Amino acid sequence: MKITAIEARFEHFELVRPYAISFRPMMDSVENGIVTITTDDGRTGHGAAAPEHFVTGETPQICSAALNDDALSWLIGRDVRELPALCRQLHSRTENAPAARAAVDIALHDLLAQYLGVPLVDMLGRAHSSLPTSITIGIKPLADTLEEADEYLSRGFRILKIKLGDSLESDLDRLVRLREHIGNNALIRVDPNQGYSAADVGEFVKRTANLDIEFLEQPTAAKDIELMKNLPEHVRDQIAADESLLNEFDALALVAPPRACSIFNIKLMKCGGIRPGLRIAAIAEAAGVSLMWGCMDESIISITGALHAALASPATCYLDLDGSLDLARDVVTGGFILEDGCLRTSDKPGLGLLPL
Repeated sequence: MKITAIEARFEHFELVRPYAISFRPMMDSVENGIVTITTDDGRTGHGAAAPEHFVTGETPQICSAALNDDALSWLIGRDVRELPALCRQLHSRTENAPAARAAVDIALHDLLAQYLGVPLVDMLGRAHSSLPTSITIGIKPLADTLEEADEYLSRGFRILKIKLGDSLESDLDRLVRLREHIGNNALIRVDPNQGYSAADVGEFVKRTANLDIEFLEQPTAAKDIELMKNLPEHVRDQIAADESLLNEFDALALVAPPRACSIFNIKLMKCGGIRPGLRIAAIAEAAGVSLMWGCMDESIISITGALHAALASPATCYLDLDGSLDLARDVVTGGFILEDGCLRTSDKPGLGLLPL
């Protein structure tokens, strides 16, 4: 099962609705790298890259360079059945381009599972059949927040992820009004995207005690893990690490006593693909940390890859895999199945994708 061709191109995707988060201005479109790998037995594997330079330092230019013909030529003639060795070499060649690495990693996993004739999650070792995903509401005025929440509830979603970090007082007011509006019809998880100080976090936890907030994602600066570790234990038990968690080394630092958080948010675009994502997942499982699998604004291709990895990880408790729902169009169909806010994989081999 040798690789005969690799194609990479970039696609411009308009978003269904523009949004903002605390460290990034209003966005209305994204660029994704699309990777297609063909083998000598006629199979095609797909991967996608969504670089996020604010988080990993990988610009679209860095990602594009890592996916050009010369950069990927070493894979021509290689056997996909050597997947672990290929992934190790891939890492050494794309150290500063995790999203580009993820795209190739996903395509290779897709191909090997197709070769075996099973969905990727079953090749990896299925632990879950399906799980509910949250859907995200960006930083926006209260009226828009409530309108968007109503729309998502009408579509069957029962977990809302609310972006915060504008200001503590406006964030708190927005959450109080949202909970009053939706009652107990949905869970609420929040994400200030590093927008809070330690004092803000303490005040937030105290003043939202009656709002039934599921957890608080990356409230403080990503690089200041010690700040997180110095928060009271009952606060750390409510925190999910996102931008602080880029790779296995970060995972080890976060779980070293005193543990900085109780949840890891694994994103394939941060860590470099399915294989490194599962390595982080193994650390979390051993340390008693729960897993959430998240995303950027990404094609169905990589969202499906993340879902297969998530459902193969025993420690997975949460999904935040709504990124492809933000795109006004895509380049494939198939992949995951979404029903009443829950995600599951198809029974087709590999990722089960159908190119448009």
